[in-house]
Amino acid sequence: MMVRCSVFCFVLICIFILEAASYPIDGYSHTHIRRLKYLQMVVDGELKGTKPIPGAMKSYSDIRLHLTGERGDSLAVIPSPDADLQEKIHGLFPVLGENYSIALLDITPGRPLRYAGRKEHEGFQPGSVGKLAVLLGFFTELAKIYPDSFELRRHLLCNKSVRAGGWALYDEHTVSIFDTETKVLKRRTVQAGDVFLLYEWLDYMMSVSNNGAATVCWREAILMRVFGKEYPALSEVQAEAYFNKTPKSELSETAISVVNEPLRAMGITADEWRLGTMFTRGGSGRIPPKGGSTGTPMGLMKFLIGLERGKLVDEESSLEMKKLLYMTDRRIRYAASPALKDAAVYFKSGSLYKCRPEEGYVCQKYKGNVDNFMNSIAIVEHPDQTTYLVALMSNVRKKNSASDHMALAASIDRVVRGD
Repeated sequence: MMVRCSVFCFVLICIFILEAASYPIDGYSHTHIRRLKYLQMVVDGELKGTKPIPGAMKSYSDIRLHLTGERGDSLAVIPSPDADLQEKIHGLFPVLGENYSIALLDITPGRPLRYAGRKEHEGFQPGSVGKLAVLLGFFTELAKIYPDSFELRRHLLCNKSVRAGGWALYDEHTVSIFDTETKVLKRRTVQAGDVFLLYEWLDYMMSVSNNGAATVCWREAILMRVFGKEYPALSEVQAEAYFNKTPKSELSETAISVVNEPLRAMGITADEWRLGTMFTRGGSGRIPPKGGSTGTPMGLMKFLIGLERGKLVDEESSLEMKKLLYMTDRRIRYAASPALKDAAVYFKSGSLYKCRPEEGYVCQKYKGNVDNFMNSIAIVEHPDQTTYLVALMSNVRKKNSASDHMALAASIDRVVRGD
């Protein structure tokens, strides 16, 4: 397939594999995500650096979906809580009080499915967990361009590059930029002139939760919706002309539908999860927010179940999204628990805090006195095949809850494993 490129697009050749695949460290040749090339060279001893923990070392062909077929079909409706699991989960929260909500589903092979929840319909500001809606919207629009060929979708991801522009500004989360020629790794914030592959923008959105990358991915999903089969050859000039001439109200309508309609299609209601604001000032300055953002553990659990069932667009897209959630970069918060170091963790975390003047109080990061949301979703796969899905959301004011999330991860793991 030939891809016409403007000055903002360059061509690389990707390897296509028909069997189930994943993008852990050895996935560079399939994606050209340069961060993975660096990690592979560290693992192989070709470069000095910190090697990933055991749970981040799954090989390319190992990652799969767990709930395709009849077992997953039984989860079209969330099951009733398992009495024993429910009692144990409730027992984890007496000290933490009413500021935590959770949904948990044990899908370990060879065992009955077990569900437990606590205030799982409670609404929270999702923060960066909302980037999962962008991921789903992106793959939904991508499938419309190439409905009959996942290979062509993958080809576009590792061949088309786009520039950040002012959309990506500003975000303090650094990204890893590896020069495959000089073998030099740099970590810095995204700049307006940065040009990365679509695959790399998706990876930056997921692996380090870069807000600029999330806005760029949302922008590109909008362009896919608007330009359809013309998108692969779309230039930045054409894209900017569209955004400049289109009324902001129309842009908002399109942006909101791109990321929310796929959630509704899989049975997640607007009260369970919706996304209404871009992740950077550069983005929201171009496309005004609309409808606000909220999330619940139940809405996020439905997403994780849909992912494992292969129902997010289709099985190939679901698997691709799971690959992008595989933690091969630094683990944080819930995923940083030592109890999970040997487990594969597919993870997204999000936070949002808000402060106001208060006598004796000094506003600090992740310690807001008005709101202080911290949220985590994870798929955990242990070497002994223990596998479970969890969505944890909290709003504990004036306290960085990262250590509590990490401690809860260990406690939840013990409960599921029966230790």
